Amino acid sequence: MRIVTIPDTVPGTGPILMLNMLKFVDRRLYIEEYLPALNRVMGLLGMEAKVNLLSDVLASVVADEGEDWDAILIMEYLSAEAFLTVAQSDAYREIAEPLRLSALHGPLSTRLLIQPIRSPLAS
Repeated sequence: MRIVTIPDTVPGTGPILMLNMLKFVDRRLYIEEYLPALNRVMGLLGMEAKVNLLSDVLASVVADEGEDWDAILIMEYLSAEAFLTVAQSDAYREIAEPLRLSALHGPLSTRLLIQPIRSPLAS
């Protein structure tokens, strides 16, 4: 699946997080090959991103039938534009994307752009 645009409602500048809800075909391939390949692509493009959280899902407590995720990954990009540049690059398509597609159940893996909300309940 290729990303073509990001909705106008998403700010183009400022840090953005991507929540990846993952269903693995091959966990090792994703963690040991895809993530390093993504890092290599970021370096080739002169970009930076960081893993904020990579965590196993212990249980789906409130979920629709079939929503059974293995793990979540939260990546931080410098901006939505930076993410789009990476996702649409030839380097990503050639180096990292084939590993991602092989490692995950395509329709059962979701990527969402998110941004923290300042809340009096957050510490």
